[in-house]
Amino acid sequence: MRTQRKSYTGDYKAKVVVEAIKGHQTINQLASKYGVHPNMITEWKKQALAGLPQVLSDRRGREEKAEEELKAQLYQQIGQLKMELEWLKKKAGIES
Repeated sequence: MRTQRKSYTGDYKAKVVVEAIKGHQTINQLASKYGVHPNMITEWKKQALAGLPQVLSDRRGREEKAEEELKAQLYQQIGQLKMELEWLKKKAGIES
């Protein structure tokens, strides 16, 4: 008979990891408190600490990326409108 693996939500993992980072209780105490294997808590803690710099710096990067994308779209629209204006002037016989 196959047993189904337990899956934990991100909120649950975060709660466990925050307590592990605080260090008020040992990993083994947290494992028995939350019903999770100590190796899992250690792995989650490593992942959280490794990803923390990216999480904290990601906001500025996303804002800059969104701003650059907006600029690119606006420049593309400007170029397209200039081309359409020149084409209309040429078809209407208007000299610029």
